[in-house]
Amino acid sequence: MRRIEFGRVGRGVGAAPWRRIWLLTALAVVVLVALGAVAWFTPVLSVRNVKVEGVVAVPDQQVRDLLEVPEGRSMLRIDTDAMARRIAALPKVRSARVQRVFPSSVKVTVVERTPVLFWDSAQGAHLMDAEGVEYSIEAPPIGVPKLLADRPGSNDAVTKAAVAVLSVLPPALSIQVDEVVARSISDISLNLKDGRTVLWGGTNDAQRKAQVVLPLLTREGRVFDVSSPNLVTVK
Repeated sequence: MRRIEFGRVGRGVGAAPWRRIWLLTALAVVVLVALGAVAWFTPVLSVRNVKVEGVVAVPDQQVRDLLEVPEGRSMLRIDTDAMARRIAALPKVRSARVQRVFPSSVKVTVVERTPVLFWDSAQGAHLMDAEGVEYSIEAPPIGVPKLLADRPGSNDAVTKAAVAVLSVLPPALSIQVDEVVARSISDISLNLKDGRTVLWGGTNDAQRKAQVVLPLLTREGRVFDVSSPNLVTVK
């Protein structure tokens, strides 16, 4: 009588599909590795276009030059963090971001510093931003208030107090300020463009002062004292 071994036949039939699956998987891995090598080591994904956004005071070409994009190098191998650091080191730049946009572009987003006040010296007008950073000596933009202080500068506590006061002013008052007179950290006043003066005092109770100053300015007078916001006066 002929002996039939069903178990062996079953294993033989099932082995072929598994071998095909393993072969296809191995082939896919080889293809992916090859594509990765092409993308990493060849100019196929090299940078062909650069888009710069957010620059007004900073020359567009200066930003492009600082990117230092290696010619022919794959986008996968460029150091976007190093590029962003070089651009952010510009005095007029507050922050910079560099992104890859596949297949062949680099996008640069720049946030420039904007002045909140300036002060005069023999060298010219010194511009300072809302972070208290003195970043340029040039003609101030129209509408930026002038700081009057004994020793203005980034490391001066009185100057920092003046910047802090400006940062909490209601927009409707900010646009009226012509000069910031800072005699000390607790004696800061605002000379408005129409000749009126707001005695602000120090940086304490800033939110409360911001709440009461605009209603107070609707009254008749020349000097408006909010240094003690719970007891305001008008002269």
